[in-house]
Amino acid sequence: MSEFTPTIGIEVHVEVKSKSKLFSNSANSYGMATNTSVNVIDLGYPGTLPTINKEIIRQGIRTAHILNCDITRRMHFDRKNYFYPDNPKNYQITQNRTPIGRNGYVEIEVDGTKKKIEIEELHIEEDTCKSAHRGSVSLLDFNRAGVPLIEIVTKPCIKNGKEAMAYLTKLKELLFYANISDCKMEEGSMRCEPNISISKDDSFGTKVEVKNVSSIHSVGLAIDYEIKRQEEMLNNGETIKEETRRFDDKQGKTILMRVKETGNDYRYFIEPDIPYLELTDDFINESLNALPLLPDELRKKYTNLGLSSLQIEKLINNRSLNTYFLGLLDYKTNYVTAVNLLLSDIASYLNKHNRLILETKLSYEKLVKVIESLESKELSNKNVKDLIDSLMETDKSIEELKKEFNIENITDDSFIKEVVTKVIENNTDSVNDYKNGHDRALKYLMGQVMKETKGAVNPKKANDILIEALNK
Repeated sequence: MSEFTPTIGIEVHVEVKSKSKLFSNSANSYGMATNTSVNVIDLGYPGTLPTINKEIIRQGIRTAHILNCDITRRMHFDRKNYFYPDNPKNYQITQNRTPIGRNGYVEIEVDGTKKKIEIEELHIEEDTCKSAHRGSVSLLDFNRAGVPLIEIVTKPCIKNGKEAMAYLTKLKELLFYANISDCKMEEGSMRCEPNISISKDDSFGTKVEVKNVSSIHSVGLAIDYEIKRQEEMLNNGETIKEETRRFDDKQGKTILMRVKETGNDYRYFIEPDIPYLELTDDFINESLNALPLLPDELRKKYTNLGLSSLQIEKLINNRSLNTYFLGLLDYKTNYVTAVNLLLSDIASYLNKHNRLILETKLSYEKLVKVIESLESKELSNKNVKDLIDSLMETDKSIEELKKEFNIENITDDSFIKEVVTKVIENNTDSVNDYKNGHDRALKYLMGQVMKETKGAVNPKKANDILIEALNK
């Protein structure tokens, strides 16, 4: 066991879903041509004035709520002053002294143990330009300038990479389901910066910040690598300096970017062009009314419906199927069978054709009829596989499809027993092979039963009756 105690905090920036930017009416969208979603406010022209996007305040309230934070009722924005090419105004508008949320937590579970990761604060701020460096030249894309961000800052209460990954996974799940952010790390809409220090007592060590971490898994690797690196340095009598590093995925290690020789003096002061905001109870309640069911609420709901934990997690991990399933709850049916269909044949079809379920012709009424037909043995699982394209692509009813595909699924026990008896009498060698432990013989005999009935018999019932007859 290590003699050092790690202390880790994480800063997360998430891009907020909204039609326009935080302080201007430029479109808030990803992937547009360079410098096409920009206006004079984003460019920082002298004399321009910011106007607050009310929807971002609503999103901030929702974020504070789902992260169990105290909501600041009276708040203001601040200017964070610094000089850098990606910051044309030479200041960033943020919330320094009155963040919209404080003192929250996210509950995680690691190796069967639950823990609350404490949230110090969350605040709203604008993003800067995107820089692209080409040799001695730096190019700027102002599409990202003014994009609304929420920064979520934990207290230094995380102890290792595994806890950090569990926290970020839960945080991403919450923000995604609450429609606050799409949290696509590959597009930069969720950016994580862990701060790591180690010490031999309860005091804090020298903090090292890691930037440019591309995935949640890489955050865990970066933290564990940094803990090990700092331990080796201290054991060798070296001094750890406060510095900024980046994580190299290919090498699996952190690399020095710059040493922090002095503390940053951002000379924060209250933003003079934006008045104080007073959040009323009515405005807060109106903002929270738009929140959908969150993952932990869904887990409880689905457990009460009889779904397995594996089904629940797979369903929650597929937002589109989960939304569809929630609509199905207005109908009375076998929900376990419904989820099995959604996660198997239906999901396979959607993946193959790169479609969302709400873009198909699978109405709730049609799915309920499929489930009823499966339970009554009018359809088999194989029938569903054969029909899946028609179920998803046409408006034809189950009855029409059964006629079109010549599906009868005879379930009469006496008829099936007659066929099974005939097959057994005509295939004594295969019967003996089965009794001698050759499993393939059963498949052959089952094939003969299906052949005798021209595929019109229910496969499961026929298989059960065949095994029962063979075991006598």
